[in-house]
Amino acid sequence: MNKILIILRREYLSRVKKRSFIIMTILGPILFAGMMFVPVWLAQMEDTETKTIAVIDESFIFRNHFEDKEYIKYEYLEGYSVDSAVSVMKDRGYYAVLYIPVSIIETGTVVSKLYSYKQPALNVKIQIASDMEKVLEDTKLQIKGAELGISQNEMRNIVRAVKTNVDVHTIKLGDDGEQKSTSTEISMIIGYIAGFLIYMFVFMYGSQVMRGVIEEKSNRIVEIIVSSVKPFTLMMGKIIGVAMVGLTQFILWIILTIVLFTGAQALFLKDVEGFKQMPQTEQIVSSGTQLGEQPIQDELSRSVETALNSLSAINFPLLLISFVIYFLFGYLLYAGLFAAVGSAVDNEADTQQFMLPITIPLVLGIIVMFSVINNPESSLAWWFSIIPFTSPIVMMVRIPFGVPVFDLILSWGLLIITFIFTVWLSGKIYRTGILMYGKKVNYKEVWKWLRYKN
Repeated sequence: MNKILIILRREYLSRVKKRSFIIMTILGPILFAGMMFVPVWLAQMEDTETKTIAVIDESFIFRNHFEDKEYIKYEYLEGYSVDSAVSVMKDRGYYAVLYIPVSIIETGTVVSKLYSYKQPALNVKIQIASDMEKVLEDTKLQIKGAELGISQNEMRNIVRAVKTNVDVHTIKLGDDGEQKSTSTEISMIIGYIAGFLIYMFVFMYGSQVMRGVIEEKSNRIVEIIVSSVKPFTLMMGKIIGVAMVGLTQFILWIILTIVLFTGAQALFLKDVEGFKQMPQTEQIVSSGTQLGEQPIQDELSRSVETALNSLSAINFPLLLISFVIYFLFGYLLYAGLFAAVGSAVDNEADTQQFMLPITIPLVLGIIVMFSVINNPESSLAWWFSIIPFTSPIVMMVRIPFGVPVFDLILSWGLLIITFIFTVWLSGKIYRTGILMYGKKVNYKEVWKWLRYKN
């Protein structure tokens, strides 16, 4: 045991002092924080250039009904065809030309055309579509009201009376009858992130074990090491040492990501609550108020409250404990296999024939994960969350949805048992292969190694 600790300490210190470890430890949080911060910052840096849209309205429905917004202005063109309007677009400084056909009120799906010399911004397209929808709705209400002998306001009141917003809240019942409000969407997101992180860390740090073994073998350093310790002791010290490196880097990533995002928010997003509303949001709010609907801010507040209630319903202590267990034993299971592959070859180029059987279960877990997200209680989800080679990924997807205690205990138990058996099996390969040089190894040769007696 003392020798394992010495090897573990050597592996840990030699790796955390490497320049690549320090760079990735710093670069990882910057990328993670950037993924969270940059979209918000870009939203704050909204384009404030005034855009003039030239309108050719052959239907005469929209004439003088478009309302200018802070950054979008409408200018109606009389006697212009589309070609002639496009030809003067640059000279007159138009951002785009909007063509509305005469048959727009009669078609089921409203289609208009927006001509521009550059790709129009998404918020511009959404704003134009929102403005057109409002005008068309008012026009149809007026036409239908005239047919029925009802005023436009009365028609609007009828629409308001029959319009119904349906919001399905899921309530999960516990064995003791306790009710918890949950959100399928929140559970899906958390499950996907947890499963993908397990896949990424197992593959990344398992590969590090394999490369370390190949490096020591190619440098003949291992010949000196095995003269003092048993090959199995060397393999276990190396595997556990790299696992500690992975946990250290993961914890540092979490801490630094939180610090960077908090600092960036304090420096650059001081007025985040004072963001100017997107033009289309203003239109939605105003039209919603006219129809007697709840303002968009109230809807947003209710959505946030629902999300927070759903987060409180997820058992985060269990999720965290399970993540650590599946990361450690899932990594140990695969790291033993990666170490065996590294000991059987002389260089990384020769690992391909042995890597395929190892990577197939990991990739299969990622593929099944998407099906499990949609139906976490299916037979497919149950079996792949129990099978040890895929359970670290698939079970992490199921946990946010709620998993029976029996399933968790069974999955953990089988994973630990399989880890012990796999490490023992890998040790037999490692014991022989670590001192094998200059010979192309195949599966037949590996099978012989497994049958060698001590």
